[in-house]
Formats: sequence, C-alpha cells, structure tokens
Amino acid sequence: MGRGVLIGMAHVRDIMEKNVVTIDHGKTSLEAARLLKEKEISFLVVLKDNLPAGIVSERDFVRKLVAEDKTASKVSLEEIMSKKFRWVKPDSLIEDAVQKMLNNNIRRLLVLEDEKLVGVITQTDLTSFLRSKLLINGTVENIESEKD
Repeated sequence: MGRGVLIGMAHVRDIMEKNVVTIDHGKTSLEAARLLKEKEISFLVVLKDNLPAGIVSERDFVRKLVAEDKTASKVSLEEIMSKKFRWVKPDSLIEDAVQKMLNNNIRRLLVLEDEKLVGVITQTDLTSFLRSKLLINGTVENIESEKD
C-alpha cells in the first residue's frame, strides 16, 4: 500500500493543535520555564508584535542555560529561543508536513496563515493520526479479505 493511500487527502488543519501556548519575547527564561512547568508542555511559541518570532523548548533550556551555568531570571527569552522555525499552512497536505519534519529532523511545525499563528503540528499528532489510519485501513482490509 502506498503512503499516499494511507494518508489520503488529509490536511494539516485536520490534526493540528489549535490551542498553542505562547509567550512574549520580552519575558525572561525563568518566566518561560515556569510556564512550561505549569502547563506541563515541552515548548512555547515566542511572539513579537503578535507574530511568531521563535520557539523555545526544554532542549534550549538545557543547552543554552543549564549547560552554560546561566541564571534563568537574568537571561532574556530572546537569548535562548530558536529563531529558525519551520512552518506549514493549514491547507498543506499532512504528507508534506511529515516530509518537512523528516527533511529538517524536527519534532514540530508551526501552522501559519497570513503570517499569524493558527496552530502547531507535532510528531505526536502525526503518530496518533497515522496509527489510527493504519488501524482503520487494517480493519477494512480484514473485512474485505473475510468476504472472499
């Protein structure tokens, strides 16, 4: 079975997470870390003038704060956030999002519409979607083979 058959014509908007936790670029690393802890999440989208300016993940805290022995309350978020982020449009095919993640070895993509943040799609979202598709396709194939 080809990949296209498995994924079908589903779009990013069908599986993206719409409630993305964001933080203003002017906040400190400590404020960002506390927000991660409070919301029990692994990354934040950093906004500047209501537009995405970067992403900060647990990995950024480890590599750019802890490993450098810096004080979180004294380090601006802009110093540790990743300014290079990948994104897709809501009407992008899921297959294209998967390809972009694989090609760039990344775990998440922002979903932008007219430069504004409308969602995020993560490896977890994709795994859940593909798993349900595999189960559904497997069930359909079993039903069809039982008919023979």
